[in-house]
Amino acid sequence: MSSKAANEFNAFFPDEALSRRIGVIVGGSLSKGLTVKLDHGQNIEDLAVGRYVVVHGQKQRFFCMITDVVLDNTNPEIQSNPPDIANPFFRDVYVGTAAYGKISIQPMLSIDLDDHDKASPRPVKTIPGHFMDVRNATVADVNAVFGEEDADHFNVGSPLELEQVSINLDLGRLVERSIGVFGKSGTGKSFLTRMLLAGVIANNKASCLIFDMHNDYGGQTKTENQGQPQAKGLADLLGRSKVAICTLDPDSTRNRKVNPDIEVKLPYSAIEPEDLGMLKETMGLSDTMVDAAFTLSKRWGENWILRLIEAEEPDFEEIEAKTNARSGTLKALQRRVQRFERWSFLTPEAAEDSIESIMHMLLNGRSVVLEFGKFGSSLEAYILVANYLTRRIHERYVDRMERALGNNELEPKQLLIVIEEAHKFLDPKIADQTIFGIIAREMRKFNVTLLIVDQRPSGIDEEVMSQIGTRVTALLDNERDINAVLTGISAAGGLREVLARLETRQQAIIMGHAVPMPIVIRTRDYDQRFYEAIHQQITGVSPGSGGGDKKVLQFGRKDGDNRRL
Repeated sequence: MSSKAANEFNAFFPDEALSRRIGVIVGGSLSKGLTVKLDHGQNIEDLAVGRYVVVHGQKQRFFCMITDVVLDNTNPEIQSNPPDIANPFFRDVYVGTAAYGKISIQPMLSIDLDDHDKASPRPVKTIPGHFMDVRNATVADVNAVFGEEDADHFNVGSPLELEQVSINLDLGRLVERSIGVFGKSGTGKSFLTRMLLAGVIANNKASCLIFDMHNDYGGQTKTENQGQPQAKGLADLLGRSKVAICTLDPDSTRNRKVNPDIEVKLPYSAIEPEDLGMLKETMGLSDTMVDAAFTLSKRWGENWILRLIEAEEPDFEEIEAKTNARSGTLKALQRRVQRFERWSFLTPEAAEDSIESIMHMLLNGRSVVLEFGKFGSSLEAYILVANYLTRRIHERYVDRMERALGNNELEPKQLLIVIEEAHKFLDPKIADQTIFGIIAREMRKFNVTLLIVDQRPSGIDEEVMSQIGTRVTALLDNERDINAVLTGISAAGGLREVLARLETRQQAIIMGHAVPMPIVIRTRDYDQRFYEAIHQQITGVSPGSGGGDKKVLQFGRKDGDNRRL
């Protein structure tokens, strides 16, 4: 770097003196990443995959992620005949000279050194030259890329080894395309999802419809933190004016000391053959049974389910005589459909239109948590209700958008639909036929997107995965799942090792539409400090750092107009 450029750089980044050089570039490529030889005295144990470093080139600063850590030497005989380093002097002689450490880093973004007025990070299209300095990232480096928390950017955590600075997601970009939250069981996906939803709802970026399979999102829920055995649900945290709780199991909801806004009842007449088609795998339905369901619906009308449950031999004989459906198929379908009688939320006639009430709240900007209570243990009930309600939302939103004719004031508010066990809805065999597959592929233009939560991303259709804009991924250790999450991500080879070595809790890698570059974070604590930050956002008080006393370096024009870089 020229002395002039260095002086300008240090003037613009005053805390650069805090950055310490860790090594120099000695090789690499744009596609495979760069190789860094560590300086003598740099403890290799201080460097971990996922950490953030900066390369100071002659014209650009390159923001990079450590993707591998390597031990190397100048003489291969050292491996077969290692020296005796009991004497500290001999250790100092060998380590850093004959034996040394290397790291592999993947360039993610770059900023021109002379572009201080704009200072906009851009995708990397070149690499720094040999022997360029590699330094630890500073607070200023991170803020130059991720900006500050405000009404449009939400703090989700901090980079590894830089806990004094926050990583802020662009909420508008987050909700405008579908989102995926992935991770193996026990990695805290529900808490991570609840944190993201709190930011979206508190900042009025979307209405959310949450199909709460395990009662994790509405009211208080247990945690594994002994000091904080209970964590607030979204209704407690954001208030009932922003979040309504609806339930299929009012007894379960009230037993948890939560008062529901609506007790949801669905009439049998609302179930359509398409809903049964979604249950083929879980209910063991054959193609001929699903075809028979369409036949019965056509002949018996909207009450076909109730008639089938109560049907006797003469009814089957009549259908067999007048259609292609066989009596044995009809009886097998009847035995499976009779399971619906166990579900008390299904009634011959609903006393009031629960679904219309939910739709009204969503269209008016209020989010809804639909609790399943004891029915959450039944995947069949979860799939049936989620599919039933989502199909009707699809119809309503398409109609509203078409009638708006491009008038933004008449368009429905952005809607985010949250589903768990997403691979059951988005399996490659059925994804092109289900309403969730349609939403993932086509509904962004109708202001509807998905937030899918799953521990098996490899079970989700590849086309659907390609439509997920932002991926928030906790630890995955299955090779197929890792491949699925990294599909379509640039520099996926380097990120693979990072993803496989995340800690089991409170670590995640965020990639995609809502962040300028992939980043490994330690997620925020979902605790009293988080509650206070959300309350400040809702009440309009400046949230400050939003996650404690974190240092934020502001950049802007001389007139004081602070801008996100």
